[in-house]
Amino acid sequence: MPVLAQNKRAHFDYEILETFEAGLVLVGHEVKSVKAGRAGIPGAHVIIRGNEAYIVGMHIPPWQEANMPAGYDADRTRKVLLTRDEIKHLIGKTAQKGLTIVPLGVYTKHGLVKLRLGLGRGKKKTDKRQTIKARESKRSIDRTLKGSA
Repeated sequence: MPVLAQNKRAHFDYEILETFEAGLVLVGHEVKSVKAGRAGIPGAHVIIRGNEAYIVGMHIPPWQEANMPAGYDADRTRKVLLTRDEIKHLIGKTAQKGLTIVPLGVYTKHGLVKLRLGLGRGKKKTDKRQTIKARESKRSIDRTLKGSA
């Protein structure tokens, strides 16, 4: 299950409450580009319209510039494949104030391109400071233990 793209800021900007696995509707050359590791998901988010989920802001450049289809938009809105029950659950959760659906990573599973989604609540500035402080203290402890061993 190789990871093709990761949203590194998602865990820093959001408190992830639940995770989901979803498929993506892509055209052939987009699949090749994603499997080559050229997809970008920072700043992307998932919206739900009419009982269907879509990812907005995901950037997939053309696989080959010379053979790019006419009118190709690398930042187009793409459909996310979730079950009906998952979509209903997400509609109920996102109705609550402050919850959003963020993509956490893109990977392959049995040859298919999958998207890992997280239901998250945005962190406040103080929460981010605590995250940074905990990370720094963990690094200093690891350095101390590594030096004494």
